[in-house]
Amino acid sequence: MTARLDTSPCPVPKWLPDRHSQTLYAALAASHHRIAFVRERVQTPDGDFLDFDWAGPGLSPNRVPPDASPAAVAIPEKVAATRWMTAHDWQSLPTLSETPALILFHGLEGGSSSRYAQSIGQYFRARGWVVVIGHFRGCSGHPNRLARAYYSGDSEEIGFMLQTVRARLPHARWHAVGVSLGGNALLKYLGEQGAAAGWLQACAGVSVPLDLVAAGICLSQGVINRQLYSRYFLRTMKKKVLEKASRYPGALDVGRIAHARDLREFDDAYTAPLHGFRNALDYWNRAACKPWLAHIAVPTLVLNARNDPFLPEPALPGPNECSDSVLLHQPAEGGHAGFPTGPFPGHLGWLPQRLARYFETQR
Repeated sequence: MTARLDTSPCPVPKWLPDRHSQTLYAALAASHHRIAFVRERVQTPDGDFLDFDWAGPGLSPNRVPPDASPAAVAIPEKVAATRWMTAHDWQSLPTLSETPALILFHGLEGGSSSRYAQSIGQYFRARGWVVVIGHFRGCSGHPNRLARAYYSGDSEEIGFMLQTVRARLPHARWHAVGVSLGGNALLKYLGEQGAAAGWLQACAGVSVPLDLVAAGICLSQGVINRQLYSRYFLRTMKKKVLEKASRYPGALDVGRIAHARDLREFDDAYTAPLHGFRNALDYWNRAACKPWLAHIAVPTLVLNARNDPFLPEPALPGPNECSDSVLLHQPAEGGHAGFPTGPFPGHLGWLPQRLARYFETQR
């Protein structure tokens, strides 16, 4: 049994001629529709918390519900969620068994304000879906409580987040999308669970670094990858971790973390030891989702542009490496988590439309 392979193009504009321009423009400048959310905070079994940003029929992010006061539900930080969820909000959401629902897992240092999350969220919400963005620890605008954070292979956390939203709307027809790091964790979870994840209608991984060793080496080499992308991620990652160090004296190697020059050095100093791995290479090998693609039983789209600057094309899986529940879509262009299209100034409409087509037709 093998996966299907789709190589049809993403029609990126000629004025974005290469992988870097497609990636950076989509992440930093491309036009997109905006969406506001209502936030729920969920306590985790280990004493931490996760923030879920909800949108859907019946939810009014900019209107205070009758069971609360403006001060009680206000979120002071500048995030895509405008207020906290109340009991009245849960009563307002649809409970019909045919209600379509989508949870999105963001990429490294992403969240509900990320352009891809905004674009996907608005597209599906406008079509009557319930949409929720599940934030990994420390990515919602609030520092998490523990010294640990999040990592690419945390399928246990994915399972907790999925069961949380399922418990909120148990009769909905749930779908899941993971972008980049979030996609790796989601696909690994789907492979580990096999048929047990069959309550999900369909899933998708977008621009997933399926082979974390190849991706990690790629991002740690070359002027643009090392000096631009890695520095961009490290800027916020270091800040968060060094803030944790002030709360957990002696638990973190502050010197190594502060002087990390690329993701390998950062993962060696922080991500690997804090999450049970020997070093970055051990982490990348054990957390990668690629070996799990053959065990996925839920209909799943795996979308990777062949010019993604974060993952070398030879590291992309072939049909014989995946189960027949998987559709591999590998267009030649699109960059990383971007897929911009249209005449200048362009837009991000292609990606949510591609996801919707797969969810509707599995093609």
